[in-house]
Amino acid sequence: MDSPTGPLSGLLVADFSRVLAGPYATMLLADLGADVVKVEGPQGDETRTWMPPVRGDVSTYYLGVNRGKRSIALDLRDEADAVVARELAARADVLIENFKPGGLAKYGLDYAAVSAANPGSVYASISGFGAGEGAHVPGYDLMVQAISGLMSLTGDPDGPPYRAGISVFDVMAGNHAVIGILAALRHRDATGAGQHVEVNLLSSALTGLVNHSSAFAAGGVVPYRMGNAHPSVFPYEPLPTADHDLIVAAANDGQFRRLCEVLDLPGVPDDPRFARNADRTKNREELRPILVERLAKRGAVDWFDALTKVGVPCGPINTIDGGFAMAERFGLDPIVEVGEGDRAVPTTRHPIRFSATPAGYRLPPPELDEHGAELRAWLTEAADG
Repeated sequence: MDSPTGPLSGLLVADFSRVLAGPYATMLLADLGADVVKVEGPQGDETRTWMPPVRGDVSTYYLGVNRGKRSIALDLRDEADAVVARELAARADVLIENFKPGGLAKYGLDYAAVSAANPGSVYASISGFGAGEGAHVPGYDLMVQAISGLMSLTGDPDGPPYRAGISVFDVMAGNHAVIGILAALRHRDATGAGQHVEVNLLSSALTGLVNHSSAFAAGGVVPYRMGNAHPSVFPYEPLPTADHDLIVAAANDGQFRRLCEVLDLPGVPDDPRFARNADRTKNREELRPILVERLAKRGAVDWFDALTKVGVPCGPINTIDGGFAMAERFGLDPIVEVGEGDRAVPTTRHPIRFSATPAGYRLPPPELDEHGAELRAWLTEAADG
């Protein structure tokens, strides 16, 4: 097997996580060169069974967050397997887990036990609601979308609250875990000491609500859903054209003036009702029909091309295939292939570009225990030595 390359080459990650937030984080680390060992129970990661859709007979959900890893199946209730798991933890630079807080202590794999055997270990825990009073509450993204307030912000003002179309806080927490791990590794480089990095979905949600969180924390205001409108900016929402809706996000006075120039509305930017963003937001119900009447002259893609040429943020509302097509159009090469022959899997490109140490895509998402024999032999040898 080729050795990993990339900025994290030489880093060993013991991945005791499952489903989404943890596996997404470890996939990003693997892309950057870390050697990630995915520890699964005898039945495997739950997402292996989350289908449809499938590629062949494998869940595309599982495929989407598990490239670049080696898999070993260990039953932690079996002491022989627990010994192997502890040896892996003792050798790893990073251990990441999303068990219920405290759930790994009975196997000798909690932070206290791992750090005692491996003082330089960066031990990352992801939970739903932290290790304190919320430790007993299961941490599913949909629950956090509800509890955090996100769902109260999503949907039509006169309709029911809606979840986001993806597990947005799982992904956000996964990113926060990566940030925390890299920061802790920087500290270890300076001091030699590891530490415990804790991320929870609710805290990720509250920081991720950004301006809405600030409205409450700093202004005492509880925001509510406005459909696709923005509470502080207009135009910043879908507007109808001759065929499809177009997102128009003219968020400052210069952008709004250029929008009006392309729409052939010369007097509108100087109208005192619309001169500043605060005016446009206050008088949005008067401004919207003026813009819609002009946008009805052409289709969404035509307006996109015309408006982006002058620096007005806008975009058609695509389905996923259209999003990939737009990325192709912009030369972003959004799909890469990992693996060879029958194991080759098309997958989304790592989102970060490096000029000197690019991301790599060595291994396809592993089959359950695909690397178990070699890993057991290596860990046993290490333990004996």
